[in-house]
Amino acid sequence: MLEINSAQDLVDCLLIAGDRLVILDFYSPGCGGCKALHPKICQLAEMNPDSIFLKVNFEQHKVMCHALHVHVLPFFRFYRGADGRLCSFSCTNATIKKFKDAIAKHGTDRCSLGPAQGLNDSELLALASHGLISKNSIPNPTENDKFESLVLEDTGAPFALA
Repeated sequence: MLEINSAQDLVDCLLIAGDRLVILDFYSPGCGGCKALHPKICQLAEMNPDSIFLKVNFEQHKVMCHALHVHVLPFFRFYRGADGRLCSFSCTNATIKKFKDAIAKHGTDRCSLGPAQGLNDSELLALASHGLISKNSIPNPTENDKFESLVLEDTGAPFALA
């Protein structure tokens, strides 16, 4: 498992991962549930070598965790390629099946259309507003994205432009 050392480190790791499944483990060294679950998460990491397991120390990165709306531990987020965040949840040793089910569901090889999304725009803006990442890290929407947003706001229709 790789330790995340900054918000920019997290952004970069998610973008570099491409289509690989990325699992973020938010933990605290003083959390009993985190300590008890850690060996099982490490075992699952070894059993899933095609996935990238990252860990974020809540105590060292409280501002980042709060900006990402992580308030309970242990907490997990799954990301993949252009899909971005796939799911997020808290679990314990008693509910480890939830974690295993998420790996089974999202762990199959896939090919995404487009570049890796990583964090969504609101998460990137929250990190930038706290000075944790550069505002240059936030992609500017293309003209087509701006037009699509206007169309969706105007009609409320859940469709995408071709």
